[in-house]
Amino acid sequence: MKLDHIVHFIQQNPKEVVEQWRQKNFHAAVGGQHVSWGTHNALLYLKDCYIEWLAVEKEEIASRADHPLTRLLLHDQVGFGTICLRTSEIQAVHEDLEGRGIKTSGILDAERRTEAGQVIKWKMLFIEEPVSTSLPSPFFIEWQESDEQRYRKLRDNGAVQDMNEKLAIDRCVFGVWNPEETADAWRKILGGSLELPNCRIEFRKTDQPKERLEEVHFVDGENKVEYAHGRYWLPRL
Repeated sequence: MKLDHIVHFIQQNPKEVVEQWRQKNFHAAVGGQHVSWGTHNALLYLKDCYIEWLAVEKEEIASRADHPLTRLLLHDQVGFGTICLRTSEIQAVHEDLEGRGIKTSGILDAERRTEAGQVIKWKMLFIEEPVSTSLPSPFFIEWQESDEQRYRKLRDNGAVQDMNEKLAIDRCVFGVWNPEETADAWRKILGGSLELPNCRIEFRKTDQPKERLEEVHFVDGENKVEYAHGRYWLPRL
């Protein structure tokens, strides 16, 4: 299991986000629309994961969407939301969690329509929990295509360039009220370790009124950038 992507809620149009990040010399791209959820996104692909900047596109659809991530977006509005973990065996993850007494959403079908009209499909799995100021659990994704197939298409359509595949995440730092308790809970979800093959999970004590991801550190990240209530440590390009 690996980090698949980091969800960062925004209130800008994804095209504006793409332009802002390209001005920082990071090649972001418009993702597309989640038609049934009323949301749209911008994406920054890295070597083996990506950043998703997610925004409401159609409030009337989003407010009716019975979807965990959309509910969290409507609650938080802006700032880091949660992280998503990639698996090739989402049914097995579902059965394992349920077997250990962790209630899930059940496996959900999902899709995104790109600007070019291509429909990209995947499956998702969430831990069942209310949206609140407490830290959201990570969720899980299984893509319809292999990583090799996905990245080949992303290179072909220009969403991934050479510079993207040189970027990687070192660690995600979460601000929580009880770091030891939260670390134990996440180890239970993740199968015993907070060390993913492509990202380290860290928890630190916060006095903020909401527990959330606070910092995303890229490998060789030494340039601090504050963006939409989130903090990135970026490599100098």
